[in-house]
Amino acid sequence: MSEKTIWEYLKAQGLTDAGVAGLMGNLYAESGLRPNNLQNSYEGKLGMADAEYTEMVDRGTYANFGNDRAGYGLAQWTYPSRKAALLAYAKAAGKSIGDLEMQLGFLMQELSAGYKTVLNILRTTVSVREASDIVLLQFERPADQSEARQKQRAEYGQKYFDKYAKKGDGIMGFTNSSLATVRMISPNRTPNRNHVIDTITIHCFVGQVTAKRGCEVFQPSSRKASCNYVVGYDGSIGLCVEEKDRSWCSGGADKKGNPIRVNGISGSSNDYQAVTIEVASDTKHPYTITDKAMAALIELCADICRRNGIKQLLWKGDKKLVGKVAQQNLTVHRWFANKACPGDYIYECLGDIAAKVNAKLGVSSAPSTPAISESKVPYKVRITATDLRIRKGPGTNTAIVQKAIAPGVYTIVSEATGEGATKWGKLKSGVGWVSLDFCKKL
Repeated sequence: MSEKTIWEYLKAQGLTDAGVAGLMGNLYAESGLRPNNLQNSYEGKLGMADAEYTEMVDRGTYANFGNDRAGYGLAQWTYPSRKAALLAYAKAAGKSIGDLEMQLGFLMQELSAGYKTVLNILRTTVSVREASDIVLLQFERPADQSEARQKQRAEYGQKYFDKYAKKGDGIMGFTNSSLATVRMISPNRTPNRNHVIDTITIHCFVGQVTAKRGCEVFQPSSRKASCNYVVGYDGSIGLCVEEKDRSWCSGGADKKGNPIRVNGISGSSNDYQAVTIEVASDTKHPYTITDKAMAALIELCADICRRNGIKQLLWKGDKKLVGKVAQQNLTVHRWFANKACPGDYIYECLGDIAAKVNAKLGVSSAPSTPAISESKVPYKVRITATDLRIRKGPGTNTAIVQKAIAPGVYTIVSEATGEGATKWGKLKSGVGWVSLDFCKKL
């Protein structure tokens, strides 16, 4: 069935369920989703119906396709330059001018090259009406753009959404996954951000709850806190504050909508430029998260990167690196403040998360080789954490050789700087390195 083919094709191009539905509603209004549809009023003028017109254009016996001003195809392309481009695209592909797959490819080419704002909305929106309106007003641009026409086309789109979208409280399609997202916009959101997104900040909150419940936590206006996304224990994802808006944690906002800093948490190095994510965790140390939540978190981060044109994800694990990020790199980092994250689990995993996201982006996370400064005099440290990992080298970008070191007193024989910690220490046993941020020197 052609409508299902169209739905699946557009979903594969990274459009959300709402985005596909809004676009299809407009295409239906224009052509009934028939790729060989010739504008009805021109059938009499030209003396040809759909099939005959298509065949004559394909054979070259009708040479006025680009200039006859007759609407044609899924989107009822009309203007000479757009029809000429459609014809050239079909010839280059060796396809009929009325071929469905060819027209969908041309449609995406048009959106990508000349309608980037429209395409961005279709890839991020969770509102069928928003998607429908942007297509109607900025892509199709018919003579009748009245409220009645806008409502009608959105209703067409809603029917496709109801038929094909995955069921839930609200749906957001992801570029390379089919994760459902509940949409519960927080009243605490700040005005539109005035900085380019260059950071993802990941926290965990106490409680193995669903994304819907997590979003509800951020709803009361008295809480003075918000986040962009919540990842539930079951892999569900909740949208609390849209990416175009800033979120903040603790302190609330001043009269101008700027986050109030508390213990250094909010500021230009994180909230203004960061997409913030809260992940459901256990209720006590080390506040671990489920495998489903981890998988959803990685998919979400990869999707954020794709939609923002980010080529590689880095972990800004050193406080000195906050605010310092190479262009076109989206950086995961911990907010270095007293209320940063209730547990160490997420913080310890960030290097691994970045590497897995990069794998989905098609780039490798080659470990760097930090300079090691040997300590001439070994010293002892006390470790109380039950989940401190031992790594092959000084950095979270090196392999884990032991998931947890037993609490106790250990001897550090050398130190080094590396990703994920202010400083790393090499164990006397030679088994590996531990983060000295979680060790108390004796």
